Amino acid sequence: MVFERRLSVALEPEFGHHDLTSAAQEWVAASGIATGVLVLQLVGSTGGITTIEYEPGALADLRRALEQIAPAGGNYAHNERWHDGNGFSHLRSALLKSSLSIPVLGGRLQLGTWQQVLVLNFDNRRREREIVGVVVGE
Repeated sequence: MVFERRLSVALEPEFGHHDLTSAAQEWVAASGIATGVLVLQLVGSTGGITTIEYEPGALADLRRALEQIAPAGGNYAHNERWHDGNGFSHLRSALLKSSLSIPVLGGRLQLGTWQQVLVLNFDNRRREREIVGVVVGE
């Protein structure tokens, strides 16, 4: 069986974020699938999906780490070609990734107690982000 859903969220520039955990759990419940996998995909090349403890300290640490690895003010060949100033956002997306797979057992996502699903906008402008979710299983 295959079940799919889409969700669109407006996110602020550079580190806009949204907790997708409740939506993901609702999709699994609505699917009726007891054993399988949920695959989430952010449509676009300047955002990411990951898991983290969704609390201010962990979010600040993640933002700081990304700024150290791919600084927003850095010099990027992408910016030289397209002049859009978002070379850093493409790198952050490539490093963090734009998709995530989570096992489903007993009709529930297999997430740790403090593990939430997070979508991020790395672009240098506000973006409406589309997330596609597919639950596959039986």
